[in-house]
Amino acid sequence: MIKIGDNFPHYALTGVTSNDINDAFGKFSSEDFKGRWQVVFFWPKDFTFVCPTEIAAFGALERDFRDRDAQLLGVSTDSEFVHLAWRRDRKELNELPFPMLADVKRELTGALGILDEEEGVAQRATFIVDPEGIVRFVYVTDLDVGRSPEEVLRVLDALQTGELCPCNWQQGEDTLKVA
Repeated sequence: MIKIGDNFPHYALTGVTSNDINDAFGKFSSEDFKGRWQVVFFWPKDFTFVCPTEIAAFGALERDFRDRDAQLLGVSTDSEFVHLAWRRDRKELNELPFPMLADVKRELTGALGILDEEEGVAQRATFIVDPEGIVRFVYVTDLDVGRSPEEVLRVLDALQTGELCPCNWQQGEDTLKVA
């Protein structure tokens, strides 16, 4: 699996950004977000149970991520057509403010080392990528366990200070000073 300090792999994927079939799909690549923070999170499958709770929770915090100049990107190995159908089907996904990317060839999940070999899907993984394209945070949970978007936001805040941050540090609190 890719680790802290590695370059995040180049990607070029189709994503869903609306429920209207006439303008639902767009092309997204790592080049589109050069110079910005990226929070790229993966879920195993559309039309499942844990995944929409996480996706909706990330959606609810999208403005907070955007305020920190971070682009949220959600990814699974399902196609853009399945993403669109799921987005239309689930009320909590109808108005997502970030793209749902389709890694149908499993190139990005493979390059990151997060393809679950037994299930053939992306593991439940999150990456924070800095403006230079360097992985600064990796968070992977069991397929059955949801993650905390609030914790991802907290870590982004800490990384953006460029300073030492103690356990449970929150934005606005003092950072650690080396004597």
